Amino acid sequence: MNLKEQFTWRGRRIAWGTKGSGPAVVFCHGTPWSSVLWAPFAEALAKDHTVYSWDMPGYGASSMDPSHDVDLVVQGEAFLALLDHWALQDPHVIAHDYGGAVSLRAHLLHGAPFASLCLVDAVALRPWGSPFFNLIKDNTEVFAQLPEAVHRAVLEAYIAGASHHGLRAENMTDLADPWCGAIGQAAFYRQIAQADEAYTAVLEPLLVSMSIPTHIIWGENDTWIPADRAHRLHKVIPGSTLSLVPQSGHLIHYDAPVALATELTRWLQMLSRT
Repeated sequence: MNLKEQFTWRGRRIAWGTKGSGPAVVFCHGTPWSSVLWAPFAEALAKDHTVYSWDMPGYGASSMDPSHDVDLVVQGEAFLALLDHWALQDPHVIAHDYGGAVSLRAHLLHGAPFASLCLVDAVALRPWGSPFFNLIKDNTEVFAQLPEAVHRAVLEAYIAGASHHGLRAENMTDLADPWCGAIGQAAFYRQIAQADEAYTAVLEPLLVSMSIPTHIIWGENDTWIPADRAHRLHKVIPGSTLSLVPQSGHLIHYDAPVALATELTRWLQMLSRT
């Protein structure tokens, strides 16, 4: 789905798009991804829903100004402002990876009203971040100086590790291209440098207070955020449901697209009947 609209917030340009009609569904991407990851699912759900997609500031088609922070505090507040801009009342929110923490911060810390929340291989409970992610985080100044061709190779190796089955060339291009070139390369290492588990630690004691319908979907073979986090989330969030998807990793969107689409459709249809 094309992000044809722009929302200016605190000097940042946030790209977003909408399609369809019916109950509102908002997709939130993670890192180092963009709304591209959710595009085919948004297109499918737009048949029965008004679907909203957006790129977080510093990601994808949104602005990558080096003077702007892109940490989870900023992203949660940006999401809150965007929901207000859209004038949405109780949307269904579907969030992957970092988008899980962004959505949880907006809901639990800022009171953003959701009709439901679906967390897909989400950043929510410590520890999070792959070993390679943490290696980069501890050495961002060194990695940021890599020649462009070497950076591309490192980036693609990093992204490839999120898939259980491996990525098609076109999928790798979609995911890697925003992080290449002088602006993209700097933005890639900047967002990793600003990652901090303290931004999710504050959420952990609040999860038990959640009262909205919450569904958790996880790839059984996720090596970035292993499935034990899914079980822990399911245990701590009251009334939550859990589905583990076999033969899929962190990029469940590519590893098991049919299973993921089925789960999302089933979840939303169940909510429409309640």
